[in-house]
Amino acid sequence: MKDQKTRILRASEIGQYAYCARAWWLGSVMGIPSHNTSALARGDAHHHTHGRQVQSASWLRWLALALLLLAMVVFVVGLMTT
Repeated sequence: MKDQKTRILRASEIGQYAYCARAWWLGSVMGIPSHNTSALARGDAHHHTHGRQVQSASWLRWLALALLLLAMVVFVVGLMTT
């Protein structure tokens, strides 16, 4: 048995195959580049921007939780000292 290289199949490739098996074959198997490279580049840029926004929202959520915990500690300490 020949040593075969394991290839990761992306969800976008499955979607492309479901939409048009021939287009998937031409791009993925034959290596022929797509004609809509500008639309693909815009999509990549949009996904990158969205990913940064999601990461920022996650950090802000953790910051909000930390500040809420700090406020609760200050409140309890304030109650205990009065």
